[in-house]
Amino acid sequence: MKMNPLGRTGLQVSELCLGTMTYGTQTSQQEAHAQIDYALAAGVNFVDTAEMYPVNPVRKDTTGRSEEIIGAWNARTGRRGDYILATKHSGEGLGIVRDGAPISSQTIAATIEGSLKRLQTDYIDLYQFHWPNRGSYMFRKNWSYDPSTQNREETLANMVDCLEALQAQVDKGNIRAFGLSNESAWGTAQWLRLAAEAGAPRVASIQNEYSLLCRLYDTDLAELSVNEDVGLLAFSPLAAGLLSGKYQDGAVPAGSRKSLVPGLGGRDVPRVYDAVAAYLDIAARHGLDVVHMALAWCRTRPFIASAIFGATTQAQLEHLLGAVDVQLSDEVLKEIDQAHRAHPMPY
Repeated sequence: MKMNPLGRTGLQVSELCLGTMTYGTQTSQQEAHAQIDYALAAGVNFVDTAEMYPVNPVRKDTTGRSEEIIGAWNARTGRRGDYILATKHSGEGLGIVRDGAPISSQTIAATIEGSLKRLQTDYIDLYQFHWPNRGSYMFRKNWSYDPSTQNREETLANMVDCLEALQAQVDKGNIRAFGLSNESAWGTAQWLRLAAEAGAPRVASIQNEYSLLCRLYDTDLAELSVNEDVGLLAFSPLAAGLLSGKYQDGAVPAGSRKSLVPGLGGRDVPRVYDAVAAYLDIAARHGLDVVHMALAWCRTRPFIASAIFGATTQAQLEHLLGAVDVQLSDEVLKEIDQAHRAHPMPY
């Protein structure tokens, strides 16, 4: 398992990260603990969660359950120091958490304390803001994104306020590093600038969606990543399971994400299946497992720190981890580029 730097923090994270958003819904505590055991044994040293998890669906009565399951593993094994742990603070508008209150100095301390308690740990390695208070073009909102109603002064003042609160948490030893999620190039640049001016925690990473089917990151954010040492933590590198091919021809496997969330968060559109077919064809002609190809492709991108995968079963986990042994030829990479040009932004 290759290790990559987490920004300029000095921490090293594995090229694959164990995602936990199904822990407490699709994945039981027993299964989740077996997954953590197996992933760490396979060389994964990075686990990602969030205060709002699990999802599929998101419900108030299960909020925080994923963190609790990880916390139970920490308490049972005493192995908290064996891996890098990341979690997230929900942004404005999620009514089931703090009645939808925005991220601010008024919410950060209590939210971190809540996560620490559920995780049964004294510190969080990477603390991330799940989405910006001002909104985001992620989650398929890019098609109608309009930032013209934003208030620049309010946004920047909130960033300064949050950075001061984060520094207090660093000083207390509650968090080691700070990251963003579902952020833009402009937003990340402002966080970097303001942190430098204030001597506050520097953005170490951005957790945005990225896959063969979702490549919004490839331009301005890619440039920011490589020049500012802010690595991408790619979520949904298999496009919510679409890239496995399991949903082709109208198939909806029992217990799958699509069986619980039919629209796959806006990804289930007619033209996506032609795009998936193109990648399935490349993999088949080159004797590759398409899941391994998709994850191995992420590894070739110059701005990737880690790709976050989720598995609802042990068998899926074992299959996914096989990607670390796959190297893609120049011919495969060329054909992937051609498929991307033929099927850009399928959702």
